[in-house]
Amino acid sequence: MRFTFLGTGTSSGVPAIGCSCAVCRSDDPHDQRLRTSGVLRFTDPRGTERTILIDAGPDLRQQALRAQLDRLDAILLTHNHVDHTWGLDEVRRFNVVMDAPIDVYADAHTTDGIRRVFAHIFDKASNIQKSFVATLIPNRVRPGHPFELFGLRVTPLALLHGRLPVIGYRFDPTDELTDTLAEAQTDVQSDAVSILPLAYCTDVSAIPPETWAQLEGLNTLVLDALRHRHHPTHLTLDQAVEIAEQVGARRTWFVHMSHNLPHAETNEDLPEGIALAHDGLVLG
Repeated sequence: MRFTFLGTGTSSGVPAIGCSCAVCRSDDPHDQRLRTSGVLRFTDPRGTERTILIDAGPDLRQQALRAQLDRLDAILLTHNHVDHTWGLDEVRRFNVVMDAPIDVYADAHTTDGIRRVFAHIFDKASNIQKSFVATLIPNRVRPGHPFELFGLRVTPLALLHGRLPVIGYRFDPTDELTDTLAEAQTDVQSDAVSILPLAYCTDVSAIPPETWAQLEGLNTLVLDALRHRHHPTHLTLDQAVEIAEQVGARRTWFVHMSHNLPHAETNEDLPEGIALAHDGLVLG
């Protein structure tokens, strides 16, 4: 069971176009951040390798090549913003490689949005000519209503992105998957199950009261932390630290950072067990 941070940056990415700040000019590769996205890779109880993508931003092609992704079994979308959905056209290559459609999971607002933007995918009959497009199967999710994917119990979490309700996801292993992962452990991978339960909560400005209980007992929390200064639709670094300490996950990793947070300098001041993630970081 591995979780890879494909991207950890805000909507403009880091370095940002036209910016000459110290972070955008940094030689530290940890300061180079593609748009925020992540992927879970594991072996399901039937022995099949599975890959679950969380968000498909405009950097997806570059991220997939860098992480050497060769399949996508499901795509989970957190919300209908450009930096989280506008890479959906790229998944057509996975359709070809796998010779199969891909299930996409999202709430009603996001599902309606991608149907509108990607009409050439979801309404192929209206295309003027037959062309190379993705084959996606939309599935609607609701906060607090878990579903199962390949031995993982996935619980959509209600979050707020300013005034916009968005979705986070909690991942717990079913008993069957726990047994499968335990059997696959080696001396080198003796902690293979430890990243679960994992909750992925990007683009957050507030956590509704009903969601707090669903964040209990986590080993891994992935949480939005944009910058130091207040933002109307994202957590500041201090706010993110406060929430991380309340949740009490074994490890918390921050994502969706702007160029206002230098990687090394920021991590030096964070509490134990809390850190900025970086592109390419692999957990598990």
